[in-house]
Amino acid sequence: MFSKILIANRGEIACRVIKTARRMGISTVAVYSDADRDALHVAMADEAVPIGPSPAAQSYLVIERIIEACRQTGAQAVHPGYGFLSERAAFAQALEAAGIVFIGPNPHAIEAMGDKIESKKAAAAAKVSTVPGYLGVIEDATHAARIADEIGYPVMIKASAGGGGKGMRIAHSREEVKDGFERATSEAKSSFGDDRVFVEKFITDPRHIEIQVLGDKHGNVVYLGERECSIQRRNQKVIEEAPSPLLDAATRKKMGEQAVALAKAVNYDSAGTVEFVAGQDRSFYFLEMNTRLQVEHPVTELVTGIDLVEQMIRVAAGETLAIRQEDVRLDGWAVESRIYAEDPYRNFLPSIGRLTRYRPPAEGTTDGVTVRNDTGVYEGGEISLFYDPMIAKLVTHGPTREQAIAAQADALDAFALDGIQHNIPFLAALMRHERWKAGRLSTGFIAEEYRGGFEGAPLTPGLARRIAAVAAVIDNIGNARKRGISGQLPGRTVTFQHRRVVTLGGRNLPCEVDRSAGGFIVTCLDEAGRPAGTHEIHTAWKPGQPVWQGRFDNEAIAVQVRPKLNGFLLSHAGVTVEAIVYTEREAELAALMPEKVTASSGKQLLCPMPGLVVSVAVGEGQEVKAGEPLAVVEAMKMENVLRAERDGVVKKVLARPGDSLAVDAVILEFA
Repeated sequence: MFSKILIANRGEIACRVIKTARRMGISTVAVYSDADRDALHVAMADEAVPIGPSPAAQSYLVIERIIEACRQTGAQAVHPGYGFLSERAAFAQALEAAGIVFIGPNPHAIEAMGDKIESKKAAAAAKVSTVPGYLGVIEDATHAARIADEIGYPVMIKASAGGGGKGMRIAHSREEVKDGFERATSEAKSSFGDDRVFVEKFITDPRHIEIQVLGDKHGNVVYLGERECSIQRRNQKVIEEAPSPLLDAATRKKMGEQAVALAKAVNYDSAGTVEFVAGQDRSFYFLEMNTRLQVEHPVTELVTGIDLVEQMIRVAAGETLAIRQEDVRLDGWAVESRIYAEDPYRNFLPSIGRLTRYRPPAEGTTDGVTVRNDTGVYEGGEISLFYDPMIAKLVTHGPTREQAIAAQADALDAFALDGIQHNIPFLAALMRHERWKAGRLSTGFIAEEYRGGFEGAPLTPGLARRIAAVAAVIDNIGNARKRGISGQLPGRTVTFQHRRVVTLGGRNLPCEVDRSAGGFIVTCLDEAGRPAGTHEIHTAWKPGQPVWQGRFDNEAIAVQVRPKLNGFLLSHAGVTVEAIVYTEREAELAALMPEKVTASSGKQLLCPMPGLVVSVAVGEGQEVKAGEPLAVVEAMKMENVLRAERDGVVKKVLARPGDSLAVDAVILEFA
């Protein structure tokens, strides 16, 4: 067994590998770019080596610098994580030439299956059913359009060396193919150093299901069940679960055996994933094979009890798999949410900055339910524009799918994160979506259910009463604390009016708050002042704590609390709403206050996210039509095309290619 390994990656996956290596008694070496000098994985590792500037192409993707870091530290093996160099056969070959073990599959398997084009050729040769497509070299955008015409729309344009949704576009017409080809090749070059793409038929209403395989260097391969990864946005997975609510035992066995056969055909010898696109009738087609650890591997670990990172290390050290197919059991259900630095209220645009607050829910197992949080950040750390926007992977496991989902919803409500925009409200709302809970999934789920974008979960009457009652209790606790500060009014009994008016987003909800033995009784009132519901609330919350936790009518709930001028910003169940608690007289006076009118920015093109200007497509004095591209901004390795919302004339161009812009920076002005 190795005594020291190097992790050629960053963020949460580097931290994840370090945890297992530490448990196995193996010392670790981290590598880091300039942007990651103060990153969590650097602090966690036993040693750390700088490898270059912030852009990945000048640091994490430079093979020679990784090998030199191994030489400096005496690392005997390298775990590549996922992304970066994890699926580059040249990296595995270079390590082998330097006498360093690659903790991953052999170079032949990577070449055969890691490349998306070559993997489809290998699958076709092995008589595996594949999606119709064109696997040759595509010369240019016009060539791609001709291919798409022959295959039939819609089509998928995918980076050959891709993963994580980078270099991937869906096109429904020739024009979309041409634009998508340019974007996909550019993203592929930036993210993977390889601009090759291929085109294949896009299956409508599909599900994305993948089989986890594990092989050793002695010809043994097993499959560890499946993961459902159908909840995606822009081809990037958002929610994963294991097992899949679609599959039955017969289909699972058929998919698993096909995945094993494919792995054996290329002598696969590590953890890997065979991905399938599945129809609602349980038909399935080979999609690709990822010759690395997947982002979503924790859900498989929780339902099988198998540490995949440990198995990868043992296989790389030459050990024989101790797991036989008959040993594999799927226990319970696991759900994973990817927490991203992005703004769900602004079409999920990336967000960067400092994490002024980072308080994930407590990890551990209680009453048969497990909460796990894989992360690579910490409170006070920064989210950089140079890398993937993932902050953490929140995973819950329970005896049933319903329990795992309920635990995930509760954990998301208890996840306090400030300083940047993030997708926790969206994830929390999704966990309560009836279609998701029913398991009626497809890769088009988000586009179909949130056609106009995400605007928050609906504030239903029941949810409004719950949030209003919690706001009233928060106000009551705060007032009690104020009266007791510094021994004010010693020896005197203070009486106060217990009726309050809670304003939620401009809607008034009157209520009465009374203290009971160890808690509160909150009575909600209708517009006429009549009781409309009474709730018993117990909590140990103290002012200043970012998450209010307690029991609402004997149900455990969590509400995130952010103080605002004269009130709070409360987040619960996917709803984020401003709450102000008034006395009745204050509410009467507040109703007389004029509303603020915000200034219009209709004659400006604002940068919707912090990013780098790739190109500006228009000049001063140019007429533009609605829908025409105006500029391309890159953020976190994704290119975003900004288009005209209406017809107009460009008055002034304020940004140039190469400029680094903050959110809401002005790019163009219109006449």
